[in-house]
Parts: sequence; C-alpha cells; structure tokens
Amino acid sequence: MKHSQTIGFLAVIMAILVCFMPWVIIESKAITITGFKAEGTRFGRPGMFIVYMGITAAVLFLIPKIWAKRVNVFLTAMVFAWAVRNYLILTTCNGGECPKKQIGLFLLLAFSAITMVMSFLPKIDLSKQRQ
Repeated sequence: MKHSQTIGFLAVIMAILVCFMPWVIIESKAITITGFKAEGTRFGRPGMFIVYMGITAAVLFLIPKIWAKRVNVFLTAMVFAWAVRNYLILTTCNGGECPKKQIGLFLLLAFSAITMVMSFLPKIDLSKQRQ
C-alpha cells in the first residue's frame, strides 16, 4: 500500500488524542474515566501506555528501515492489545451496575486496530536495503 505509513502515523496520533476523550461514565459515583483521569477508581491512567508506545510507533512509521518496520509490528500489536484490555476492564459490570460506554473507547479500539493493520503493510524498497 502506497500510503500505509502515513495512515498508520495519523492513526497513532489519533489514538493518542482519543486518550483525552471520555471513555466510560460510572453514573452512581458520578465519575468520568478518560485515558489520563480515573479518580475514584483503581484504574490508574490507562492511556499512558498508549501514549508512550504510540509515540515510539509513530517515529518508527517514519523511519524507512526494515528493522523499524519489524519492531513496529510488535509495538502496534501491543498498543492494540492494551486497547482491548482497557475495553474489557473498563466496561465490566461491578455490583450490578454497568458503566456507560462512550465514543472515545470505541475510537481507541478503531484507531489502534488501523495502526496495527498499517504496520503489516510497510512501504519499503528492498533493493536499496541489500546494497
């Protein structure tokens, strides 16, 4: 794919920006959980891992070397796995009450999946690599 690296880079940036959006609302405690704010719960800051790995993946999308593309497949798979983990943990019902899912959580899953797929399709000229 000709534009896979650009699409992957933009998807990583969007996944990082989605960490600032509301992910889940727990109505009984009046808590809104984002990637960086989860006061009143034991979730910590679930978006920090996505930010650190996402920045690294974004840089690797820009490096036109084969080693960077191979490492990027691993990093983007980790980001996607962390997004799925966040979805499973944050949307679990507790004590008969289920949190309200917000659009940010679904966008996080979508952008991290797009990032992972784009890392599988690197644009690299192997003839230059062998010289």
